[in-house]
Amino acid sequence: MQLLGTAIESKIVIETGAAMLVLTLTILIGSRLHLFGPLAKHQRSVISFSAGLSAAYVLLYAIPELCESRHDFASTVGVNLLFEGKVIYFLALVGFLTFYGLEHLRRRPKEFSPSTSNPNYRLQISSFAVYIGMMSYLLVYNSTEKSLSIALYSIAIAFHFLALDHSLSREFGARYQRHGRYLLSGVCVVGWILGVFLPLPQYVLALLMAFVSGAVIMNSTILELPTEKEGRFFPFMAGGVIYGLILLPLG
Repeated sequence: MQLLGTAIESKIVIETGAAMLVLTLTILIGSRLHLFGPLAKHQRSVISFSAGLSAAYVLLYAIPELCESRHDFASTVGVNLLFEGKVIYFLALVGFLTFYGLEHLRRRPKEFSPSTSNPNYRLQISSFAVYIGMMSYLLVYNSTEKSLSIALYSIAIAFHFLALDHSLSREFGARYQRHGRYLLSGVCVVGWILGVFLPLPQYVLALLMAFVSGAVIMNSTILELPTEKEGRFFPFMAGGVIYGLILLPLG
């Protein structure tokens, strides 16, 4: 997708606002819904489908976005660049490694009793709050003027958030249900509002896009992919193939 300029049309505000509401509701109630009715006999099937869909989004959109972000950065920064703007790819690597580190911390053996405050919870929620806020902010800018583009982006990110919500809910249980999901959904709203009223220079948007793209790649391939024996091969394959075929002619 292509970064828009700082002038935001009312049509974009309305459409991305609707998308933001969908993403917010996904975090609030998505994991409580029995999506696809009888087609999904187990909630894990929905998560596997989400992972496959996100994988298609990463390979067909997030990675190509890095090339577009590099071009946007090089054409708008206004100074001679070392390495021809490859700092964009480095920022994507930073985003990737940041969330790899968070996943590594999440998988470490727990050393906290139920009565002890777990700093890992605060770290995970804070980090994903920043992540969701950045994605919601960029929602205003990283879409073309076509409504279909915004809709497809929203579908991919909604499933991405659904799998993220499932993972955090499984990891932190009632604590996340009581507080975490409301914080993340609130940040989603705030990120969009900041995107509408506080536009950043285009070269800064390109840097943010690079970081988020790296983070999306990481979270889609590690956080969302089924682990151990929880995976559902056919839902995962179906999500990837179906959404890949939808995205392929739109590239």
